[in-house]
Amino acid sequence: MHVQFREFNPFDLWIWLEFSTVPSQMEKEYVEEVFNSWFLLGKLGGFDAENLQVQDVGLDISYMDYDEQIADNSMMALMHNKSEFEYEGTWGRCWFDLGTSDALAIDVLINALKQLAKEYVVIERLVIGGENEDWSVGSDRHSLFYEAQQN
Repeated sequence: MHVQFREFNPFDLWIWLEFSTVPSQMEKEYVEEVFNSWFLLGKLGGFDAENLQVQDVGLDISYMDYDEQIADNSMMALMHNKSEFEYEGTWGRCWFDLGTSDALAIDVLINALKQLAKEYVVIERLVIGGENEDWSVGSDRHSLFYEAQQN
């Protein structure tokens, strides 16, 4: 799976998947479950790079002291909104407002999709941000929603 980044706006972000063939219903369900799970973790503040206490300790976490104060004092890192996943031919897409979630969220999504592509669904390309020249988003409801929020 090739990963490509285009223009990145965390408050108005399209994520595109290009499949090798038109995805089957089962393949669509796998993909949508990954995105729904990822979004739920983001909505609950799971992608907060300010509070990575376990990661920062390293490999030996036996009996580590978890500092509640650090966790409570970190800035909330919450995703705000998403669209339903859409498909057109060999392409799929979903819109997100990542809110204040950290870039860690993108790494987690890429890692999950890479494994999904190895085992369940052939994904040729993951495109994060920007537009697809064959599938316009210019007049899409999410872009209009974002523009209304900015005014």
